[in-house]
Amino acid sequence: MKVLTRRHRPETDAVEYLQELDADQFDVGDYEARLQQPFLTRIVRPLGERGLKAISGLTPSNYLDSVHKKLLLAGMASTVRAEEFVTAQAALTLFMGLLAVAIVLLTHPASNKAILFLVLLPTMGALFPSAWLNRKVSERKMAILRDLPDTLDLLAISVEAGMGFEGALEVVCQNFTSPLADEFSRTLREMELGLPRRDAFQNLKRRTEVPELSNFVLALLQADALGIPIGRVLKTQAAEMRNKRRQWAREKAGKLPVKIMFPLVCFIFPAVLVIVLGPAGSSIGKALR
Repeated sequence: MKVLTRRHRPETDAVEYLQELDADQFDVGDYEARLQQPFLTRIVRPLGERGLKAISGLTPSNYLDSVHKKLLLAGMASTVRAEEFVTAQAALTLFMGLLAVAIVLLTHPASNKAILFLVLLPTMGALFPSAWLNRKVSERKMAILRDLPDTLDLLAISVEAGMGFEGALEVVCQNFTSPLADEFSRTLREMELGLPRRDAFQNLKRRTEVPELSNFVLALLQADALGIPIGRVLKTQAAEMRNKRRQWAREKAGKLPVKIMFPLVCFIFPAVLVIVLGPAGSSIGKALR
């Protein structure tokens, strides 16, 4: 018959064990880095990993391609995949549908209001992510268009100072913090990795789809193919973009009176009428008594 004996660990093992605990402690820097990630990356990705394949299989490939293109234009393709975005959209639609059912069961509204809740809330859940993504795309395009004249000016000045085109792009990437500078930095890395300049700038056009930037890329590629000095092309494009920015500012100023009409009629005119006609109204009221 065997006797089970309890083995005692030496005292040095306790010290080593505590040292191992200190070595395996949680990294605060990693936790802060996780908190800085987007909401879709931190929350939706772990929760939707199981249903990702199922929803992706049910989603048409054309819709996934369009979502991926919008994510690329919004500058989010490196953080959120199209499948994850579609999964989040389906989850939000399901949540809003359950919320509508709960509201109907708890409040017992009229039949027309119940139908409105059951139809409106899931529709809002389905359309809100797409509207949010479209807004991100338009904001990024507007930011690229806003920074394009200054960027072209710096490119032209750098090339005229004797720098090469790649060196001028590096100067732009170092002095600007904007979506356009990020795109130029990515284009520069592609060229450094061996991709031809023409292909790198064609990829830039696909990632942005800003007409003014596409025209600049087309002029640059034509100058490169025909042997025209790039400095002259950059100077011409910079002057053209400055003129377009002036026209854009005049167009915005021309639309301002129409846009200000609604707050003027709704908020300013009533106050003016109260101030002007108030004393006269009180006098008329006293005279009629």
